[in-house]
Amino acid sequence: MRSVSFIVLSLLLPVAFGAAAEKADREKEIIVNADRIVADDAKKTSAFEGNVIVTQGTMRMTAAKVTVREDPEKHKYYIADGSPVTFKQKLDNSEEWVEGFAQRAEFDDLNDVLHLYDKARVLRSKNEITGDYITYDMKREQAEVTGAQPGQTGGRVKAVIQPPPQKKEAPGKESAPAPALQLKADEGKS
Repeated sequence: MRSVSFIVLSLLLPVAFGAAAEKADREKEIIVNADRIVADDAKKTSAFEGNVIVTQGTMRMTAAKVTVREDPEKHKYYIADGSPVTFKQKLDNSEEWVEGFAQRAEFDDLNDVLHLYDKARVLRSKNEITGDYITYDMKREQAEVTGAQPGQTGGRVKAVIQPPPQKKEAPGKESAPAPALQLKADEGKS
């Protein structure tokens, strides 16, 4: 079971600027493009609407609407609604990318918890995890994938885990093929 947990963790870790994501991204400016912005200073909210594209370094997110709410202690809570919400980010010291999709994404920067709702899917290389709800707690490094959203039942989750690439033998040191598998008849049953 450890390998499945590791794969889920490795798929979700970079999400929302996690530890394995391109570290330099956190120090780059955030650029938001949208058709419209509505800001309410009294309520400390900003809503970016229409073809929203958010970039920061190698991270790129798209959504139909992104709402940012700030509490009195300056912590931010992000809600992205889309059709779907998408994100893509390069992993640190690697040529690999992580991509994600959901109908709704929420991120709480105080608790460092990411929630992906409704047809959630995260891809890394050819590995994939899907469910109706994916949550990742970055502080505790714990992920949960369920086939239904919180408070609901039903649905299934799916993980596609590719085997690691085989090491190639050095030239001239090719290994012998494995012997053919011999099947025995099932004794005692007719």
